[in-house]
Amino acid sequence: MNLAVRNQMEITVSLAGEVIAAVEILPRVRPPLARLFAGKPASSLLNALPRLFSLCAAAHQVAFLSAIEAARGVGVNLATKQRRITLVVAERLAELLRSLLVTHLAQDINSAAAVRALMQDVSVLVGGATAGCGPVSREATARIAAALAALGISNEDGAPMRGSPLALRITALDEVAFKPVPMQHSFLSAADDHDIIEWLLANDVTVCHRPDLEGRIPETGPWARQMVRQRPSPGRSPPAERLKARIAEIVGLCTWLKAGAHIETAQDAIVESYGLGLRRGAAAVECARGRLYHAVELDRQGQMSCFECLAPTELNFHVRGPLVRSLQSAVLTKRPQAQAAIRRVIESFDPCVAFTLNFREVRDA
Repeated sequence: MNLAVRNQMEITVSLAGEVIAAVEILPRVRPPLARLFAGKPASSLLNALPRLFSLCAAAHQVAFLSAIEAARGVGVNLATKQRRITLVVAERLAELLRSLLVTHLAQDINSAAAVRALMQDVSVLVGGATAGCGPVSREATARIAAALAALGISNEDGAPMRGSPLALRITALDEVAFKPVPMQHSFLSAADDHDIIEWLLANDVTVCHRPDLEGRIPETGPWARQMVRQRPSPGRSPPAERLKARIAEIVGLCTWLKAGAHIETAQDAIVESYGLGLRRGAAAVECARGRLYHAVELDRQGQMSCFECLAPTELNFHVRGPLVRSLQSAVLTKRPQAQAAIRRVIESFDPCVAFTLNFREVRDA
């Protein structure tokens, strides 16, 4: 079985003078999982998920297991829910930290020791949660909190200390190099689950990179989660707001794990499952980059007959999605810095696959 796919995106930004005339996204090509695993036991796909999705593999496995159980009408006990939510949260923390460090602190030599210590303790934390070896390690989470403090992140709201590398990074992101067109932000939440799942099961996998909620393509991720929970006014620079939201979420997740990872104090809708009748089920999981969906259908023998999934990147990098809306028709105010600023906008959405960024000049906007 050959599962080779094009696991990267190509983004082309067309510039007409001082205006971003167009943003085109050639999405990744996913393997036809529904066809490859049709007629096979669910365990065959469950075992393949870590190879197919190297990032957020635990979230994919939890989503798939939850969808299968919903299709079979099988409930799970509180201990299983606790274990799965803890695993998803630990992995989300690890992924958010990895992205934060790679994107924003990789070149900061003075932070190298704290970064190494941080990632070592995160590996211990995720390893323990994956193995299911009892309560999450409070010692590991305490060391993570200490490493975050060494990086200037010690406030409960996640605001970096003034003058720290991350605080300087936020300031740089606030220095807007182009003026975006005013837009109405839309954010994904658990209230959208049924619409997303209905769309997933009604469409072929080949078009799943272009989801559509009756014309609405919402943003998902840490900033979206923050906006749905707290409903603050969007800041001047969404890339800076996304970074601040990511840092605040890292602090919140670490605090929850350190306090004992009690399910009753977890955020709502981290893992949700839905029985859809006729041996069909679905699940939604809040992972690092946003809300992940799996939907399955079983045949009379209990084997796989349909499987669809929707990753957060498919929404954020939709051809009419939040990234495109953030850039389309924007006016460049600092042309020499414009290309770097556009890349920072793309990185603020934290895609789960690599991307190439191309620029081309056109005559008319």
